[in-house]
Amino acid sequence: MAVKPKRRRKSATEYSGSGDAVRSLELLWGIRKRPSRGPRPGLSLDQIVRAAIELADGEGLSALSMQRVAAKLGFTPMSLYRYVPSKAELLDLMLDTAAGEMPLVDGVPGGWRAKLEASALADWALYHRHPWFLHVTPVRPVMGPKGMATYESALRAVSGIGLTDREMLAAVHLVDSYVRGAGRLAVDRAQAEQETGVTDEQWWTERAYFFEKLFDPARHPTMARMMSSGAFDEHPFTEEVFLFGLQRVLDGIEALVRSRSGRCDESRETSRLPVPVRDETPGEPPPRDEGSTCAQCGGEIAQPATGRPRAYCSRACQQRAYRARNAPE
Repeated sequence: MAVKPKRRRKSATEYSGSGDAVRSLELLWGIRKRPSRGPRPGLSLDQIVRAAIELADGEGLSALSMQRVAAKLGFTPMSLYRYVPSKAELLDLMLDTAAGEMPLVDGVPGGWRAKLEASALADWALYHRHPWFLHVTPVRPVMGPKGMATYESALRAVSGIGLTDREMLAAVHLVDSYVRGAGRLAVDRAQAEQETGVTDEQWWTERAYFFEKLFDPARHPTMARMMSSGAFDEHPFTEEVFLFGLQRVLDGIEALVRSRSGRCDESRETSRLPVPVRDETPGEPPPRDEGSTCAQCGGEIAQPATGRPRAYCSRACQQRAYRARNAPE
């Protein structure tokens, strides 16, 4: 019998494994028999799960219910209950089905690092295809065949490289936790614009008062220098930043592997991921491009040594230009 929560949940987080454990596992592993009573089935478990995933992809987990899935398929809710006992078991099936989209990394050329990179990139893509996946906490895993196969493949990637079993587990979970956290921020950024109708540019423009009246470069000199160099021009939750962080996580695991073996079994240069870094001396502003002026105020711009040229000398000027472009005629 499933244990019911004693208190009402206050968060929007969903928990896998909240239904009947035996029924859920039977459905996941194909042990539970097809309904034998009633009229000839016009549905399949796979159809129900796919419809539920499509619904969650389009409207989020808050829209998921047995009634909504049944309506999407053109059946009554009672028809679904002949296949799935409740929404809790359905969610477990959705998670394992989505996990089945992940390729096993055993066939990825290269050593453990290339395999973990491939696994991380596949996770990143999965979270963008199915944002709802990130709203289900992984602390109680779904022990379905597809998810277990993916997990086994990732653990095999770090087997035999000098780590203990506990360290192997920690390394795989370290990469997974980083990708999940970065993916959540990137997905939340996209959903914030969709759900509020306010773009990032509009949101920052509405806060021009802060940069014009409240921000004090003398009090925050590091941030002021970074603003001048254009470091804040790009959003921090981009794929480029994600790839940079992933490299650093893998570098840390590689350092541990090297310390155990006295050497590295594969060079960092073999990594397939780009390393987005600015060519500038830490603590010093980038070289100025003489003759480059702000499109808004005409002031001189300190252009970064690499990357996209800046059109404005500050975020305040960028916001004033945006307001001017969007002002009613």
